[in-house]
Amino acid sequence: MDRATLERLLVEERSMHASRTPKSQAAFNAAHHLFGGVPMTWMNKWAGGYPLYLSTARGNRVVDIDGHEYVDFALGDTGAMAGHSPAPTVAAVHERIAVAGGITAMMPSEDAEWVAAELTRRFGMPLWSFSLTATDANRWALRLARMITGRPKVMAFAYCYHGSVDETFVIADDDLGTAPRQGNVGPAVDVRSTTRVAEFNDLASVERGLAHGDVAVLIMEPALTNIGIVLPQPGFLEGVRALCTKYGTLLLIDETHTISAGPGGCTEAWSLEPDIFVIGKSIGGGIACGAYGISREVAEAVARYPDADLMDVGGVGGTLAGNVLSTA
Repeated sequence: MDRATLERLLVEERSMHASRTPKSQAAFNAAHHLFGGVPMTWMNKWAGGYPLYLSTARGNRVVDIDGHEYVDFALGDTGAMAGHSPAPTVAAVHERIAVAGGITAMMPSEDAEWVAAELTRRFGMPLWSFSLTATDANRWALRLARMITGRPKVMAFAYCYHGSVDETFVIADDDLGTAPRQGNVGPAVDVRSTTRVAEFNDLASVERGLAHGDVAVLIMEPALTNIGIVLPQPGFLEGVRALCTKYGTLLLIDETHTISAGPGGCTEAWSLEPDIFVIGKSIGGGIACGAYGISREVAEAVARYPDADLMDVGGVGGTLAGNVLSTA
């Protein structure tokens, strides 16, 4: 199709979008106190020039403020994988806020134990700690891994997805070394110094990086999810586990996206054996929540650092993490 035809069709589609959604357009034009006109920067990337504004959402349906109902195939980028406002989440939120009261009192509730026990049942890790996002859970887990191994680097796969963890915005350069991914805004770290990169489904590249002996933890998704879906080849995940064991590197499996494989994610379905496990997004039923689980061996290693600051300046934990609403 020639470019002129495409341009004409695009103009027609934008015109139809504007005529159908005047209230959303007006709301966007009136958002003078929001950076970029939206509460989160990527919300202004809609093809029509402005986002649809939400009125109601139930199950797999959303309704915009102009009254149009849509089937929601995004489901909050998996954050609402169980549907919008599922009954168990609504009931738990009502019980916690309206009946019991309190959201962030910096005190645990009894709910946290049974939630952790359920995570153990699903994913196998015996001990859990909570965050608000999987990004935070990953960050904190990487810090613990570097502390207990005494090693400075992490390993990540090219084009992986681990939220906004600085060390994981990596690709391989022409010489198979670490290079930063294009588009990483204001990078906080030089990934060439912090990270060794490997190619997914390439055990030789994994071993080449781990053989340096300076990798504290290999962080990975069981399948790549942010460049389409790249499934592991037979034997690849087992090979990664064996190589991590061989070189004394911890294995962190992040199932924030791949939890869609089932109630126990790929870890249960494929009998994976991580040292650290991270989950987020969908586990809160739409409420902000993330978590990391650790093996008893990792917990025992952390306990050998009794002076480690895991509460204040140590970079592990946060004021709102583990709040009683997210663990309800």
